[in-house]
Amino acid sequence: MTERFQAGRRPLTLRSRLSLISVFVAALLMAVLIVAFNAIVRHQLDQRADDHLRTRAAAVASTVDTDGHRARVVEVPNDDALDSDVWIYAGTERLESPPAAADDGPLNQVADSLAAGRHPHCVTVSGHAPVRLCASPVTGSAPATVVAAVSLVPYRTSADTVLHATLALGAVMLVLTYALTRVAVRRALRPVRAMTEQAAAWSTQPGSDRFGTAGRPAELAALATSLDALLDKIRAGLLHEQQLTRELSHELRNPLARIVAELDWWRTRPRSSEETRRSLAVVGDAASSMRTICDTLLDEAQGAASTHRGPADVHAVLVRLAGSSVTPPAVTLRIAPPTGRLMAAAPAAIVERAVSPLVDNALRYAHSHVTIVAGRDGAGIRIEVTDDGPGVPTWFAPELFQPGRRAEAGDGHSGAGLGLSLARRLARSADGDVHYDPSHRDGACFVATLPAA
Repeated sequence: MTERFQAGRRPLTLRSRLSLISVFVAALLMAVLIVAFNAIVRHQLDQRADDHLRTRAAAVASTVDTDGHRARVVEVPNDDALDSDVWIYAGTERLESPPAAADDGPLNQVADSLAAGRHPHCVTVSGHAPVRLCASPVTGSAPATVVAAVSLVPYRTSADTVLHATLALGAVMLVLTYALTRVAVRRALRPVRAMTEQAAAWSTQPGSDRFGTAGRPAELAALATSLDALLDKIRAGLLHEQQLTRELSHELRNPLARIVAELDWWRTRPRSSEETRRSLAVVGDAASSMRTICDTLLDEAQGAASTHRGPADVHAVLVRLAGSSVTPPAVTLRIAPPTGRLMAAAPAAIVERAVSPLVDNALRYAHSHVTIVAGRDGAGIRIEVTDDGPGVPTWFAPELFQPGRRAEAGDGHSGAGLGLSLARRLARSADGDVHYDPSHRDGACFVATLPAA
């Protein structure tokens, strides 16, 4: 039952928690102050009662004659007020006592004990109406003692009144503390509520909005900075995922087109067993290429591609790439003979996928021929892909490697503008690079560089 209640109970808000904590701390402080204050008040009232008793005893002592062998009371006019609640002793012999005090009553007994010195200087007799008694010796040759008494009811009533007043004041202060704390916390949490509403709005319509630090307290500014950094990471992850998806679809288009073309060609008319085997070989090669593309791009996206350093036979990769490329009928693709064995310190799949977009672009825009030349370039390997097409417009050269950018979207050629950016990224993952050579004339020239093994 308790667990069910706790599970269904509405959790406290931060404002309520802070308000309750403030009230709890204020209650503890109030309790300490009330106890200390009332203890001081009671002590002061007791001191006033003792001072009053000493003053009365001194006044009564002036009526006691102690110059003889035995103390005696000197009668003075109007001494009834002095005799009220006063005992006079000669030694231990009681000379006078209050008329209202019974001989065997507790007040007479306590007064006798005080006169005999069997109790401290002052004693409080508890009861329905507590009484304070104090003994004061009278100086002189004959021993004498005056015991004065006073009712503590007025003093205790004053102390109780002060206690009730302080308790009421404490309760009012606690209520005010709770109310003011809730108001203050609500005002202090307005920026947090605003940030919560902003986050809720952004969750329904994602964008590039950020919390920012302007006009925020230092703590919330630090929180906003951390949240903005987290949003940037999330946005970068989403953009990377979208980029990877576009690149995969872009790279898989060519082998998928080969598979579809072979299947359409095979279905147009009956084929011999040999022709069927060749078609299946083409389909299998295209499927293998698709798997290689997926593995390569996924490994590069996860950072695993940089852990494999080949080596790869560059010429063999170029020959395989040329054999799998879709060459237009009017265009000739030529690979220049290598001057020696070229081994790149990169996986063969990275080399192929870095050069493939360059070859595809060259075949797409070439008029008659595309040439691939590979050779040593210092400590690395340089692969040039040239064509005799229209070339790259001068104004578009700075934007060549930006994802999704094309010089002329309506030029009649398909493409999403992702190939060159993918080629550069893959080459750089293997410590190489891809760039455009603006000095080439009569077409375009793209250069891929890779470290040599």
